[in-house]
Amino acid sequence: MRCPFCDSHDTQVLDTRTNPEVNAVRRRRKCGACAKRFTTFEKVELRMPRLIKKDGTRSDFDREKLSSSMMVALRKRHVATERVDLAIDRIEEKLRSSGEREIATAHIGELVMHELALLDQVAFIRFASVYRSFDTPEDFRVAAQAVDAPLSLRKPRRTRTR
Repeated sequence: MRCPFCDSHDTQVLDTRTNPEVNAVRRRRKCGACAKRFTTFEKVELRMPRLIKKDGTRSDFDREKLSSSMMVALRKRHVATERVDLAIDRIEEKLRSSGEREIATAHIGELVMHELALLDQVAFIRFASVYRSFDTPEDFRVAAQAVDAPLSLRKPRRTRTR
């Protein structure tokens, strides 16, 4: 670390404190050359990958855009906002941890569909119908079967006999 006063590389750390709220480390330092003290902050910089759209253009990741598209699919559905926020957090974490500098929007669409399938089946169908450009009723039937697949692990429902 260079001293901001004399530009010397001879600095010593006197005190280190972590701040978990902002995921940063604060360090008090002393310059060995000029004896002045100063504070530095270290923070992990995790960048979201850039998005590659279908037409090849690139854009920055926008959490608000992701949130609004999920909320459109979830309109008039009884899903708590906290659950939606957690789903968006999981998508962001998957993107950050991928280590990729660029990611196709198609991959994000698949991540959104996966999270929506866990949140609400109707929202999944709504999103998939727009995202995959459904043209026929058969497209809806196939999507409905796909969303039912994870549910097959649940206990079968009892049917009433008359």
